[in-house]
Amino acid sequence: MSTSVAVADWIKRIADDERRRDAVRVKENELAARKADLVRRNGRRLVDELRAAVTRDVDAFRAEFPGDRVRDVVVDATTPDGGFAVRKPAPAAVSLAVTPNLDAASMVCHFRFLADGFPPREDRIDIMFAGDGPGDDATLQMKHHGTGQMFPTADALSEFLLVPVLTGRPR
Repeated sequence: MSTSVAVADWIKRIADDERRRDAVRVKENELAARKADLVRRNGRRLVDELRAAVTRDVDAFRAEFPGDRVRDVVVDATTPDGGFAVRKPAPAAVSLAVTPNLDAASMVCHFRFLADGFPPREDRIDIMFAGDGPGDDATLQMKHHGTGQMFPTADALSEFLLVPVLTGRPR
């Protein structure tokens, strides 16, 4: 002999809500796993492309001012973490250190401005890696964490990062 108990409507509502939350959580976990895979497959390449674009752009800038020591900007690509640094000499000395963290799908871009007679000014910009779509054909892009500005190419991010270095003026 079996007895069936009627389930109260409020229990059905809670159970339905829990099922919806579970479905959302599964989708979020799948999206996070796809993004981590995208960064694992393409993050290093993106950092390498950025370093190459910055080096090319710095060389082009220096070529515009041959022999001008004030504009003798250099790129140091020997940091052990795969990042790089860009330095402009005094009188409007600026340094930029780009430090990737592929595990966190981000890059820290740290500016340091030194002007004669003033204390140094430091700015930090966090760049996040972001996929441009939900599918397997998503492209990894870079996104300014603070403003949401997207940089679809290494060239676009190079320009964004180098303008303050080359001019000696913070944004």
